Amino acid sequence: MKTNPIVQIQAIDLPLLKEKGVQLFIQRDDTLHPHVSGNKWRKLKYNVLEAKQKGKTCLLTFGGAFSNHIAATAAAAQLAGMNSIGVIRGKDADPENSTLKFATSCGMQLQYVDRAEFRELRASGWKGVEVGNSEAVYVLPEGGSNDLAVKGCKEITGDWKEHYDFACCALGTGATFAGLVNGVSGDTHCLGFPAIKDQGYLSDEVSLFLEEPSRQNWELIREYHFGKYGKVNADLINFMNDFYIKTGIPLDPIYTGKMIYGLIDMIKNDYFNPGTKVIAIHTGGLQGNAGINMRLSKKGLQTLNYPISN
Repeated sequence: MKTNPIVQIQAIDLPLLKEKGVQLFIQRDDTLHPHVSGNKWRKLKYNVLEAKQKGKTCLLTFGGAFSNHIAATAAAAQLAGMNSIGVIRGKDADPENSTLKFATSCGMQLQYVDRAEFRELRASGWKGVEVGNSEAVYVLPEGGSNDLAVKGCKEITGDWKEHYDFACCALGTGATFAGLVNGVSGDTHCLGFPAIKDQGYLSDEVSLFLEEPSRQNWELIREYHFGKYGKVNADLINFMNDFYIKTGIPLDPIYTGKMIYGLIDMIKNDYFNPGTKVIAIHTGGLQGNAGINMRLSKKGLQTLNYPISN
């Protein structure tokens, strides 16, 4: 993993934006690395450095069968010359799916646990997994969200050459969004788009990671989760296909696709004043598109009509 990859910021040219007088830019963190991309690159950066400095030789982490974090951790460990273990939620997970097959190809050892046991591991703070030499193991939580991950995500703003009125990103655990809030200047307002149906607790999760919990320059936009985590429909898939045709930017339907859908809808409905400059962070996650397409295809539904990442 290069410590300072090239960051691309792409201006979006759509008739709607000209009509509303809004400038939209997308930070292409999905291009940071072929396999450790987006927020996963930023979350893993300081964790891998910390593990190496402590003399650890194995990364142990947790996730679902199509987890971006599992795939990225496996790739990052291989690049760092480390071993890796992935504890996978669901004993019925298919080891031949694209995500787990890739993780295995990177040398990750997979352990499958049922969903109840996975919940217990989460509640315990990810303790109790049987490993060979525990002294050699560095533990990463599900999603890789910890203080070092937030430190990496704070660097999202490090290559900005101009001021943006709004900065936006999707969120699951809240660590990436908290890093973004920590990194912006006080007069940039941050919008977080939860990928899950949030009952209010996400605001507390974000606050736990903030350097200044009293900061008021952020809010969560909760209307674009499409029902629950991982749920997609034809409207979202058609939007993503159309967006790719018009911009050349592939999105993932779990996180960034929902955020961009929401942003465009908000622009249509005059949420932003004319002259507003908005930047949205593409947090990667494209490796999961193969699994999404497989799921949609089995149901006879519209799939993503653009190149699918590993």
